[in-house]
Amino acid sequence: MDRRSFLKNSTVGVGATAAAATLAAPVYAQGKRTLTMVTSVPEGFAVFDDAAQNFADRVTAMTDGQLTIDKKPAGTLVGAFEVFDAVSAGQADLYHSAEYYFLGQHPGLAYFTSVPFGMTGPEFMSWYYHNGGQELHHDLGSIFNLRPMIAGNTGHQPGGWFNKEINSAADLQGLKFRMPGFGGKALGLTGASVQNVPGGEIYQALASGSIDGAEWIGPFADERLGFQEICKFYYTSGFHEPGSALCASFNLDVYESFTDPQKAIVESAAHATHSWNLAQSNANNAAALERLKAAGVKVMEFDDSIWEAFGKAAKEAQDAEMSDDLFATIRGSYEASMASTYGWMSMSDGVYVQKRNKFLA
Repeated sequence: MDRRSFLKNSTVGVGATAAAATLAAPVYAQGKRTLTMVTSVPEGFAVFDDAAQNFADRVTAMTDGQLTIDKKPAGTLVGAFEVFDAVSAGQADLYHSAEYYFLGQHPGLAYFTSVPFGMTGPEFMSWYYHNGGQELHHDLGSIFNLRPMIAGNTGHQPGGWFNKEINSAADLQGLKFRMPGFGGKALGLTGASVQNVPGGEIYQALASGSIDGAEWIGPFADERLGFQEICKFYYTSGFHEPGSALCASFNLDVYESFTDPQKAIVESAAHATHSWNLAQSNANNAAALERLKAAGVKVMEFDDSIWEAFGKAAKEAQDAEMSDDLFATIRGSYEASMASTYGWMSMSDGVYVQKRNKFLA
């Protein structure tokens, strides 16, 4: 498909047009270039914005200032969910976000963040860098005049915050809950009323009662936002995002204007941020969870019957998109890689961790 013809005849970029007056073209000065990066979270959001800042800082340092990224948090120039259109239309140079926010553009984007009962962070890395995931991401991005690259990973995301205990699937009926991506689609099939609230608006939505609960990132990031001040039930194992990748995506024309060394640098910076961000989450979540428990939060696990309801709904939600050839190709590649890596990891890491835990106990 010719991406320029696609863009001309689609709605991509409509949301960004209104921002054209405020979004500047790249700035050049004495061979140096400033790139505008729009993001989907406010300034200072733990883990998510940390990844965006880490990537921007790495690019500036690795190019010795030849490329500088000017980070514009959600709401500064465009809204949290408008960054895809803004960059696709050339009204910003790149975005940092989670690809599953843009399922309306193509459902296959979900696999480049996370899907229910999908890959952990290490499994995702195997698929993306060694088993064809990156190439499929580039193919999908090119349709929208984008050059995406993974630049962050939050690790396993908990089931979320609730204002009541969830003891059975019946408790999900009518529950107003914030969850994006295919996790949200699956939760909706269980009878919940799913809301896709931007990260910067979750606290207020919980406080006002417009939602009954929400998932975000993990104890470290969630504590920073203060969800424990409102909800006291925290389900620490979630079905929806076992290893959520974050994405830095350049306007394709901007990316192609880089020199070969500059292209190599931004790709390397993104790769480094991916690893750094996953380690950041894993390093901070345990201590944060202990602080949440000390503050009166009740740590919970979903009943097996709820897991079964989630599993059935997750498969139904993804199966509904299989008529799209590209979606089917991406899903097939993703699931084949997951089966392959799990086959080895279950016999090596899985057995080892079980034995280690018995020994340490």
